[in-house]
Amino acid sequence: MPNNVPSVDVPDLPVELPTDVTLLDVREQDEWDAGHAPDALHIPMGELAGRLDELPADNAVYVICRSGGRSARVTQYLNANGWDATNVDGGMQAWAHFSRPMSCVSGQEPEVL
Repeated sequence: MPNNVPSVDVPDLPVELPTDVTLLDVREQDEWDAGHAPDALHIPMGELAGRLDELPADNAVYVICRSGGRSARVTQYLNANGWDATNVDGGMQAWAHFSRPMSCVSGQEPEVL
């Protein structure tokens, strides 16, 4: 994980995020489809640079991936480009471990790939 990346543990996040906060999921499409936080914005890491206009400029951004590595790199990138971004330590694995709400595109039981 990159050094000096602001981070937060899942239990320290409110279960319902405030409206001025964006949860950005940077995992690949198959990971998203299998299970994701219901109100997250999905922009895969590889597409982010071309889709920055989809991120609210005035919102705090919590960045999440599977375990925290990709999201740490994205957090560093966003902070270097003017956003207020924080990495979610442990990613969706921690999200699921702490029984946070999850949705699945197929309607089946959500899982973390």
